[in-house]
This record gives sequence, C-alpha cells and structure tokens, in this order.
Amino acid sequence: MNLREPITLTRACEAIEIPSGIRNTIPAGSTVRVMQSLGTSYTVATDRGYMFRIDAKDRDALGISPGAATDEFAVKGTFSEQLIKDELRTVFDPEIPVNVLDLGLIYSCAITPLQEGGKRLELKMSMTAPGCGMGNVLKADVENKLSRLPEVKEVHVEIVFDPPWHPGFMSESAKLQLGFDLDAGQNEPGPSVFR
Repeated sequence: MNLREPITLTRACEAIEIPSGIRNTIPAGSTVRVMQSLGTSYTVATDRGYMFRIDAKDRDALGISPGAATDEFAVKGTFSEQLIKDELRTVFDPEIPVNVLDLGLIYSCAITPLQEGGKRLELKMSMTAPGCGMGNVLKADVENKLSRLPEVKEVHVEIVFDPPWHPGFMSESAKLQLGFDLDAGQNEPGPSVFR
C-alpha cells in the first residue's frame, strides 16, 4: 500500500488536529493521505487541507495492518540512559519528521531513585514554537513511552520555553535530514543533556 495515495477511512476515528491539538473525529468515508508514519502515530491530510494525527491503535481505519511490533508492552532490557534515549527517539513531532530528542526538544532529564524502589524521571521539554497546541500531546507521548521502561515508576514532563528553542538545538543528523546548512548560524548546542 502506498501511504501517499488517497485512503478512504473505513470507520470514524478519533484524531488530533494539527497544530491546534484539539481532539476531533474524522467521519467514516473521509478521504485522507498519510503524510508521515513515524513512531506510534500517523499524520494525515484531509482533502480539505486539514492535518490530523491518528494514533496507531486506529490504523485499521486507514486500512493499515498492525506491524510486528506492538506499542503497548513494556520495553525489555536493563534500565540505562541509552534506553531513555532510544525510547525518546520513538516520539516524533507530527509536522516535522524528526524525533523529539534529535529535534533538541528535550532540555534535561533527571533520574531519581525512589525509596520504595524504582526510578522517577523528570524531564524538561520545549516546543518548536511557544503557541504549539501539540505540547500536551507530545508531553503525554513522552510520559507514556518512558513509563514503559524497566524500573521506571514515575515520569513527569514539564513544558518550558526558556531558553527558547531554535534550529541550533537540533542534532547534526536532524539538520542534515531537514536540509539545514551546518555552517550557518545557530549551531551552538542546545541545553539537552543527551548529546
């Protein structure tokens, strides 16, 4: 199936309007095109030009079969900073085909052992624009993904805008992927602890 081809929704499905973040329902029979299918969601455009995010749990409405990987199960392995990075790389901005870590949206991640056992993760995360309506959606994605990690009992993500995000915070690979000139200004690293 070519995802850029028009798809007729087989049933109504819940979606999140981009960039407002407003929950909506796209009716059965609507025609959409999949613009991005990264992480655990699909960014679709309607024939009227609206963009929506559809979660992977509703991929059947798009006529897409579930893949071999499932999103609902805990991540296997031993807890590590690398496991946090790997999981953050599965959360994508719905408009930009880059994950939140390489986009430079993660400003810090504090790992605290809990008295009763396990760990608490506290992250500071920004958005590419202060008025982005998708902030709470991406925040929930990060919290849900990281809560699946071994030993993690609590995850708290705070959305911050200081310092303001700019393209210089992106990883070199993200800049190359998006066609940014690596020699142009704003190449100083962002505040991310994952560099």
